[in-house]
Amino acid sequence: MERSRRDLSVDVLLTVFVLVCGLLAFSAYGNDLHPTDRVPTWVLWADLSCLPPACVALWWRRSHPLAVATGIILVSSFSVAVIGALIVCLISLAIHRPPLMAIGAATLATVLSLPWALLVPVTPGAVGVTMVAIVIMLNACVAWGAAIRSQRRLVERLREDVRREREIREERLGLARVEERRRIAREMHDVVAHRMSLLSVHAGALAYRTERAESGRGEPPTPAEVGAAVRVIRDNAHRVLDELGDILDVLRSGDLAGEEGGTPQPRLTDLPRLVEEAVDAGERVHASFDLPEDAEPRDQVQRTAYRVVQEGLTNVRKHAPGARTTVEVSGAPGRALEIVVVNALPVGRAGREVPGTGAGLAGLSERVRLDGGSLEYGPEEGRFRLAVVLPWPEEGADASRRNDHRKVP
Repeated sequence: MERSRRDLSVDVLLTVFVLVCGLLAFSAYGNDLHPTDRVPTWVLWADLSCLPPACVALWWRRSHPLAVATGIILVSSFSVAVIGALIVCLISLAIHRPPLMAIGAATLATVLSLPWALLVPVTPGAVGVTMVAIVIMLNACVAWGAAIRSQRRLVERLREDVRREREIREERLGLARVEERRRIAREMHDVVAHRMSLLSVHAGALAYRTERAESGRGEPPTPAEVGAAVRVIRDNAHRVLDELGDILDVLRSGDLAGEEGGTPQPRLTDLPRLVEEAVDAGERVHASFDLPEDAEPRDQVQRTAYRVVQEGLTNVRKHAPGARTTVEVSGAPGRALEIVVVNALPVGRAGREVPGTGAGLAGLSERVRLDGGSLEYGPEEGRFRLAVVLPWPEEGADASRRNDHRKVP
């Protein structure tokens, strides 16, 4: 089993610990605790010779904890030098194996230590104290290892929960993006159908007048009438191409289906009504609109701007009810359309908690990206700021874009 750098460092430190504990325990033979005149010399050397193999065996305590613990427990029945190795192997056994197995190993070690306490002379009357100390030490090792095992399992469960929550969040955000694209496609369906119907009516009327004139049943349309009809057809055709370009952008970026049905399409002129509804609902909203009266951006951009303000006010209502909110909408042809929604952060809540799961903002970000704009949001100096910039080309640039859409097959 390959060791990490951390495991290698721990193994080295534990080896040093076992060596120090073994030498300190062996030194007890030279004092009044274990008089050497009652212990044969060969026992001393046999005891000390068990220390190096015990240190080496501990390097396999993770992969074979039971085998290592059993071997060291058997050796500890006659060797006090492996006391440090016994402590380490019992803790490791309690970490990597069920608690009952570690308790059984500690019981075995206690039973095997009894002959040593009885046969090796100790201070008079200290046999009972020695056995109590051994029992306490071994059970403490098992409890320590069990606590580490429990903590590790808890950390693993928490990591698994975090990983699962991240997967669920990514799935939720993905579904939000797809749903937003579907919603855009449904809106486009209604708009394109409306433009095509206007184009069909004017083209049909012009064809009808021409046929009647050719058959002698009516007067031919005047040049002014023909020019007016052609201009209406041209303008609606350009707008249809714009909307079809938007639909193609959406379809290229995800799984969509143009489902039938829909609601009336919101525009910039509906923003005051949206703000008024929020005020009537109890929100403290101050709105300012700096827009020209003789120009409007594309219908899709207007819908996106409406959704931005709607999402901003919805987030305020959900995450910061009663907070003072400012809505600013400004722009002009060639200068882009800017929407900024700012509200005060609620007292007692961290800034990162305000956006919630972010599913609504994820869908809004997808919508803005498809329109060629940019979106920024987040806490800023005690406030939550949602800022969107949408393209608003000049008339010439818009015409060039329409010509490009004509080339779409």
